[in-house]
Amino acid sequence: MQNLNEHNITDEVVRRLQRVPSPRLQAITTSLIKHLHAFVLEVELTEEEWFEGIKFLTATGQKCDDKRQEFILLSDVLGVSMLVDAINHRKPSGATESTVLGPFFVAGAPRMKMGDSISKDGKGEPVYVSGRVLDLEGRPVAGAVLDIWQTSSDGFYDVQDPGQPEMNLRGLFTTATDGRFFFRTVKPSSYPIPTDGPVGKLLLALGRHPMRPAHIHFIIGASGFEPVTTHMFVAGDDYLDSDAVFGVKGSLVVPFTRHDDAASAHKLGVDNPYHTAEHDFTLVRKSK
Repeated sequence: MQNLNEHNITDEVVRRLQRVPSPRLQAITTSLIKHLHAFVLEVELTEEEWFEGIKFLTATGQKCDDKRQEFILLSDVLGVSMLVDAINHRKPSGATESTVLGPFFVAGAPRMKMGDSISKDGKGEPVYVSGRVLDLEGRPVAGAVLDIWQTSSDGFYDVQDPGQPEMNLRGLFTTATDGRFFFRTVKPSSYPIPTDGPVGKLLLALGRHPMRPAHIHFIIGASGFEPVTTHMFVAGDDYLDSDAVFGVKGSLVVPFTRHDDAASAHKLGVDNPYHTAEHDFTLVRKSK
């Protein structure tokens, strides 16, 4: 019988993984154990601190439901989501950069015609968003589907706010042969990630703010191309340099230009005054 202590227990735990049938699972678990044990040794974790960590993870799980994923939120604020994203979505120069999915994506957004408004209640400053979906050679991508969602002008997603219509500020659009897309919406605002759970308490304890800069979410996919999950950030937002989830990339920051022109507003189908935002997305073909 081996006498286990702080100097040899890590090797013994790893030794017992020798018969794991999956090489990948063995590699991941071995690395996890080594790093976790090294962390405990480095900070000399007390029993009280260890138990607080257990309670924190328990509370994180208890906060999750079909509309709220607190573990994704935890991953986001620790920068893990963006690190995993960066590793798994290395792209060639010129391709649209990816960023975090976020905890408020909802499958099944309504399909819409180009030019439709995704705002069901019309509350907020009108915005006309347009652009193209292209390949790396600059050619238009036909049949690209854009899954779009955003917060209201008050900074809440529909699933957070019972006062909003269901599926408000969400929509699916499909490009034609010219690769162009255009839709109407309202200007999003910067907003705090949920702070009523354990992740919010953690941010408070760390002295960090919970704010995300204003943005519109996109998932863009087309046959023969790799899909991309990305954002369109509002230029000039106060939180672009301190996004709580580390998701901002310079190539995704877009001017939202204000206009005061009643005739142009009428032509675009928006109220005056209004904003325009234009941005192209570039997809990468799947390798054969």
